[in-house]
Parts: sequence; structure tokens; C-alpha cells
Amino acid sequence: MSDRKSIVSDYFEKILNTIDVGVHFIDQEGNTVFYNDKMAEIDGLDREQVLGKNILHLYPSLTQETSTLEKVLQTGQQLPAHIQTYFNVTGKRIMTVNSTYPLYDNGKLIGALEVAKDITSIVQLHDQILDLRHQLYQAKQKENKNKGTARYEFSDLIGRSKPFQDALTLAKKTSRTVSPVMISGPTGTGKELFAQSIHNAGARRNRPFIAQNCAAVPADLLEGIMFGTARGAFTGAVDRAGLFEQASGGTLFLDELSSLDVYLQAKLLRVLQDGMVRRIGGTNEQQADVRIITAMNMDPAQALEEGLLRYDLFYRLSVVKIELPPLQHREEDIPLLVNHFIEKLNPVFGLQIRSISPDALRRLTAYNWPGNVRELGHAIESAFNMVEIDEETIEERHLPSGLLVNRVIAEADSGGHDRLPERMKQMEREAIAIAFRKNGFNVSQTAQELGMKRQALQYKLNRYGITKKP
Repeated sequence: MSDRKSIVSDYFEKILNTIDVGVHFIDQEGNTVFYNDKMAEIDGLDREQVLGKNILHLYPSLTQETSTLEKVLQTGQQLPAHIQTYFNVTGKRIMTVNSTYPLYDNGKLIGALEVAKDITSIVQLHDQILDLRHQLYQAKQKENKNKGTARYEFSDLIGRSKPFQDALTLAKKTSRTVSPVMISGPTGTGKELFAQSIHNAGARRNRPFIAQNCAAVPADLLEGIMFGTARGAFTGAVDRAGLFEQASGGTLFLDELSSLDVYLQAKLLRVLQDGMVRRIGGTNEQQADVRIITAMNMDPAQALEEGLLRYDLFYRLSVVKIELPPLQHREEDIPLLVNHFIEKLNPVFGLQIRSISPDALRRLTAYNWPGNVRELGHAIESAFNMVEIDEETIEERHLPSGLLVNRVIAEADSGGHDRLPERMKQMEREAIAIAFRKNGFNVSQTAQELGMKRQALQYKLNRYGITKKP
């Protein structure tokens, strides 16, 4: 039995030394019991240097208050997804996302286990982007340039359907004021385009337009990005203007608001109520002269019900609510959008596409477009990759084969009387035929695109009578 335990233990150690996260286990005295290869790579240490050593001796820049492992030993409570910054023995600044857990044996705390993901390079890249943005902000302040950064205007928004026009009319009205606006709608409906258009049509058009996706950055980093940092606020902190300072006099657009950490929602609410903002670690406050436009790709009522959005923040930010319709509710807008994308892509591809065939357009209007206008744009770009250099019309064979499934299903839902098996065969035959033509009648390439074996495709080509003849 003991031999089996030893074998299992050896296997576990090998597994822990091959995974791409650091693993550090200390006993109740803070001494290292286990330390895997990835953790050694992150810290720039050899495992032999660490095993049996006290964690605070290994990391002089950490204390009992700042070390996540020590904190778990003291409290007996786990710390999931906590960002920790420290310096390794070579003096390199390391940043990790740590999940740290207390270990108990028969109710007695015997140590702590930490799993660490190195995000140093990601944070460095992110800091470079922030520094470039900060330098741009300082340059504008120094040169006193009153030039906005939003590109889109209402004239760039395309659509004549009633749901779209209703949203457009409301957006134009809100551009006359500085009231907070909340824009909701599925992904790909153009929420930021609307936000930029509102900004460019208002009195702040010549001031900054700053956009931030709240889901793109961890909460611990986003706080410094939003409110700025003062030198010495934490290890490695520098004086850096936050989004409110950078957008001063202009518009701050916060996308995917429902992804914003609840703590940051409370802090954002305080800034909106007081009209003042203070950098992290700073002592001075300054006025936050910023118009706020927010966006979400989910129904605000759902976000409130699920606890993703504070009610008080919602009421503060939704003085005006604009709901953008999905593309499947804007069927009459599809031809306009297709022509727009054709005009946009012709110079990019060096082509002279003049139109789209009726069959291809019918196929586009029958599709339900889960990705909305953005997906339509990608579909037209895909078609541009399929047309020949001398062709002037986008045909059905040029469109992505994946659009076919929804077209056939839509026809069935609209009252077709064919039985389901016949419709499924029709759908399969058309999908194979289109992919076969698109791949130049190459069986191997077609099979790869359709995700099936070459032999199976050859069988279905024969079964459906699909040949190389046009």
C-alpha cells in the first residue's frame, strides 16, 4: 500500500511540474514544502533554493500583510484570483494572479497552497498602452488641442427600418444634452458607433472621446485605469491620469458595463454623485467634467435581476435609454448595409464589385444573424475573398456556406410543407455543392472545410449527383 502511495505521489509531482501555472505549498510556519518548476521559472529561483525556506526570507519585498500565502495562514480564509506584485531575487518586478487556499487536516490548519498565473508580460504590454495613451493626453493638454477622437457620426449609421430609425431619432435628441445615456443591444449592433455619433453631434465634439471595455481588464487593474494612480500608491505605481482625467471636458464611454466589478460600480457611483475624482493613493481631488455613455450587450433588467448591476448606478446612468434592434428585425436594412460594405471593401481588395445577385441577397435576408451587423460585414468580406478578379457580382456560391443552415430552417418555419427529412437532405446537398464549388472542386479541401472525412464526402457527392460541372 505504501508503495502505491509513493507511486501516486511521484505521478502527482510530475504532473504539477508540467502544468503552466506556479504551485507553492507552505506549512503552518511559512516554510516551503512544495514548489513546482513553473513557480521557479516565474521567480527566477532553483527549487533547491526554496524548499524548506521561509517565504518571507525568499521574497524580501513581501510582508505578512502583502503576501497572499501569509495572509491565508493568518486568516484561514481562501483568496481567489488575487493580483500580487513583488520583486524576485534578480530584482525583476513580477505580477501574478494568485488563488490561495488554506489546507486543513482533521480541522487543524497545516499550511497554505497557492496557484499562480504569471501575467507580468501582459501587464507590461498593457502599461505600455496606458503610457502611450497618457503621453497622448499630456501632449494634447500641453498643446491645448481641442480635437475629438471619435470617428463616427450619425451620417455613418445606415438603416431605414422603423426600429433602427426610432433608436437613431432618440440618439440625435440626446446629443443636445449632457445627460448620461445607456445603450443596450446584442453584440455587433453598433453600440460604440452610436456613442461616438452622440458625442460628435454635441457641444463636446472637439473634446476627447475615451472608450473602455469593462470586461477586457481585471478589476484590480481597471481601478487604476479608470481613476488614475499616484506614485507610491502600490509597488511600481507611477503618476498616471485615469480615464476621467483623460476624457475631461469630453465623453467617457464604458462598454460592457455589467462586467464591471461591484466594488468599482460603487466607486463610480460616488464619482458621479460628487462630481469629483481622486487618483488611487492620491490626496487631491479634481472635478470630473465628463459625460458618461454606457453600453451593455444584455437586457439591463436581466443584469439587475442577476445582481450584475447596482440599481442605484443603473438609475444614475440610464437617464436616457437607447435599445438597438438586432439585425434580424431590420431585414429591409440588409441591402443598404451590403452596398455599404461593398463600397468599403472594393478599394481594400482592389476589386470592382458592382452588385449582389438576387439569390445571394435572399440568402442573406433569410439568415438570422446572431452576430448582427458585424457578422454581415464579415460575411461580405468572406465573399470578397471568393470572387474572381474579373467578377463584378457577388453570387450565392461566394457566400459562407454556414449561412445556408439558417436559410433552410427559416423557410421551414415560414410554412414550407415538405417533410423534415427532405428539407434536411436539401440543406445538406446545397451546403456540399456550394462548398465544393468554392474550393475549386477539390474534394480534400472541401472535406476539410465541412469537417468530414474525404471518403464520406465522396460518397455524398455521388449520392447527390454533384459533379464538377457548373
